[in-house]
Amino acid sequence: MLLDIGEKVVYPSQGPCLIDSIVEKIVAGEPVNFYRLIVLEDTRGELFVPLDKIRQLGIRQLVDKSRVPKLLKRLTKTTEMSKDWKQRARDTTKLLCSGEAFDLAEIVGSLTALSGKKPLSVSESWMLEKAKKLMICEISEVTGNPKTVTEKQVNLALNAHKPDVVEKTPMSLSAIHAV
Repeated sequence: MLLDIGEKVVYPSQGPCLIDSIVEKIVAGEPVNFYRLIVLEDTRGELFVPLDKIRQLGIRQLVDKSRVPKLLKRLTKTTEMSKDWKQRARDTTKLLCSGEAFDLAEIVGSLTALSGKKPLSVSESWMLEKAKKLMICEISEVTGNPKTVTEKQVNLALNAHKPDVVEKTPMSLSAIHAV
């Protein structure tokens, strides 16, 4: 997978990034080419990714603009989460690390629904905020809307959540990717 300078991609757990340049660095005495990625989320950090590791790291194109309405709708459908907090933490961590937009929507929708039933732990609250921030950033980049406008859209979708929409299957990666 070759990427172009100026292209925007998603780096799992970091969110949308701009491919700024290709730089050569010496690693173990050998020259290696890296993509220099600028994180578009508020941190504006930079990442260096070897050209040949793009697929292995799960770097992907931004979600297509035509899929944004389906992504927002995904927020209203949640899956039943494990009652065991350790299993919930493992499940949400796997989803966050996948870097997939619909996995982020699953985290945001499910943890928001859970927060309506009971207080979230500190780590669950952090996971919810992180996933929501990454999702808002990606939708904002795709649509060209300011993050504040996108955040309102996401919150409207979350407020449309109906508790009776909860599916009766446990949250799993295979179930989510079947969407």
